[in-house]
Amino acid sequence: MSALAGHPAPALLARRWRDPAAWRTTVDVVAVLLAASLPWSTSLVSILGVVMLVTMLPFLDVERLLQTLKRPISLAPIALFLLALVGTLWSDAAWGARLYAVGPAAKLLVLPALFYHFERSERGLWVFTAFLASCVLMVVMSTAVAFNPALALKANADRGIFVKNYIDQGQEFSLCAVVLAYPIAQLLRARRFAPAGLLTAIMIAFLANMIFIVVSRTALVTIPILLAVFGLIHLKWRVNLLIAVSAVMLALAAWSVSPQLQGKVATFTSQYQDYRNDRGITSIGERLEFWRKSLRFFADAPLIGHGSGSTRHLFELAASGRTDLAASTVVGNPHNQTLYIAIQWGALGVIILYAMWGAHLLLFRGDGLVPWIGLLVVVQNVFTSLFNSHIFDFHEGWMYVIGVGVAGGMLLKGRSTPEPARGSV
Repeated sequence: MSALAGHPAPALLARRWRDPAAWRTTVDVVAVLLAASLPWSTSLVSILGVVMLVTMLPFLDVERLLQTLKRPISLAPIALFLLALVGTLWSDAAWGARLYAVGPAAKLLVLPALFYHFERSERGLWVFTAFLASCVLMVVMSTAVAFNPALALKANADRGIFVKNYIDQGQEFSLCAVVLAYPIAQLLRARRFAPAGLLTAIMIAFLANMIFIVVSRTALVTIPILLAVFGLIHLKWRVNLLIAVSAVMLALAAWSVSPQLQGKVATFTSQYQDYRNDRGITSIGERLEFWRKSLRFFADAPLIGHGSGSTRHLFELAASGRTDLAASTVVGNPHNQTLYIAIQWGALGVIILYAMWGAHLLLFRGDGLVPWIGLLVVVQNVFTSLFNSHIFDFHEGWMYVIGVGVAGGMLLKGRSTPEPARGSV
């Protein structure tokens, strides 16, 4: 005792080591760092994800965790991971490919852990604030790189890409831009014009970047859908009509002044024509070819699929002897989440996937910022997964896990109290 009295730092450390609240704070801090690092690094996200799970262990409430695991919102992602694991048993792919296919599903196991932790934590909004702040900084760097490409950390990066790629960046910016619509509307209703103006400026910065600097076809398709969800849930029909007319006018204005936007939209038709006439490999042509073949693979094994890691081998067999460019391409990902799962795990996997999306959508019923964030994360993932495999992609998959896990935990914490009445603007 006397020795500790002479050394307050070790004594404080010893007390905090035995303090459950201190460990929960540590998990909160790691989760904040995880969200902040997502736009910038893949390796750091992987490391922090493991650290976050480890720091939950010392004072784990097993009984409460088991209650969380029994909920459909946790059972569905766990079942999808287990199916990927068991699917290695009937696959014809090499064992390396089978186990590699299980890896992307492992992040889904973090969802129940986040539900469990943030049902007790008071710092869930810190996580979302950290992600927003990190994306705002990315807007600044993206703009700087657009004017000075030498600043990019990634060699031979596309215009306006500081790190990673335009798909990941488009997902971040489109989500942040539409999420901000809710607090802006609430601040305007409360006549708090200064903070509403600040958030509006941030929203415009995200949209301007996606219109004039880095244009993503996926973002172009999903942003109107996300905005429509916001309007249907939170706005009156007159306001929706006014916003729709204003959006069309702004879109036409953006089209007239943005060569990047014009060029990206023009690729929809030009790439399709190139695919039809076999004039080269294009991203749209590849997707159409991948989907056509994937449907055939699914028809060959409709119930439980061809097994984990079988996709590339099936495409290799389908490309054998083909000379046309699109048909001879071999991939391990058909760029559609449903088909990605259907090939490997059949209708059983598709049912589990849609059950997971459905359970998470139902979780975010009601009004409020947290349900709005969770709802948008799920809706964005569902619609962008028409063109990509975003549950199993690293960046977009972690966006889903963090967004749904943190928001879901926060909602579970407050579900014992009556939900506020749905407001309108």
